[in-house]
Amino acid sequence: MFNWLKKSAVTQTPQAEPWQNALLAIRQQAPVFKAIHTVILVASGKGGVGKSTTAANLAMAMANAGVRTGLLDADIYGPSLPTLFGLTGQKVSSPDNKLMQPLQQHGVTLQSIGFLVDPEVASVWRGPMASQALLQLINETIWPELDVLLIDLPPGTGDIQLTLSQKLPVTGAVVVTTPQDLALADAQKAISMFRQVSIPVLGLVENMSFYLCPSCGAHDDVFGSAGGLRLAERHQVPVLGQLPLQGSIRQQSDLGVALTQGDAAMAALYHDISLSLLQRVSGELPEYASVEIKITDD
Repeated sequence: MFNWLKKSAVTQTPQAEPWQNALLAIRQQAPVFKAIHTVILVASGKGGVGKSTTAANLAMAMANAGVRTGLLDADIYGPSLPTLFGLTGQKVSSPDNKLMQPLQQHGVTLQSIGFLVDPEVASVWRGPMASQALLQLINETIWPELDVLLIDLPPGTGDIQLTLSQKLPVTGAVVVTTPQDLALADAQKAISMFRQVSIPVLGLVENMSFYLCPSCGAHDDVFGSAGGLRLAERHQVPVLGQLPLQGSIRQQSDLGVALTQGDAAMAALYHDISLSLLQRVSGELPEYASVEIKITDD
């Protein structure tokens, strides 16, 4: 935890100062929903691009930096959050038989339909019913005071996305894609959707940008090269970062273990992306400035 978050701290480190500036600006803003200062949607046009994994690791990176962070799993049909945080089979408590107490893991406040239903039973609901269930999940959770609530959306541009954009005071959205043309086509639709409902696109994350062989160091653009960068430039959306296709992300995610506990290089990438995201929310960075990402095989 950074020292500047402790009241007894008398000095600041160069690493802590950017977080402090962004976080203080966010905390000076009035809460937008209950005791939550910022609501950020994490979206993708299609499934399979690593959206939920990205949302989970961004939440853990923020919490590790001292940001009061919450993560809501809005994928009613396929909740991933219980697995990603090692909480499969856990249930939320309801102290008054109405409101729900969210779970805590890796410093993140968590809520998911996966904490309420049998993980092996499908939720066979029509769109309006799923949207209503999600609104209940949001409104009937006892959220603590949070600097940021990340909402992991289901893939696509359907009922749940529209419901949240209409019912919640959303600060902005992050779009996750891979460089593959099929993923980019759907990511473009996600960007278009957010603009139609007047939600700012805070940035784009290009996941699985390339594969770096751990043995020989060979670089392979498995899903194409820089497609996310071209999409961002075309739509004037900032690039928050590029993440490699790496086995440690899959391994840590399946185990429900934070990357900060197992892969320092990947943890640093998520750290930089989450910092850039907070700086944009707080106005510390220009609207369309991209982050220079350097990935090595060290």
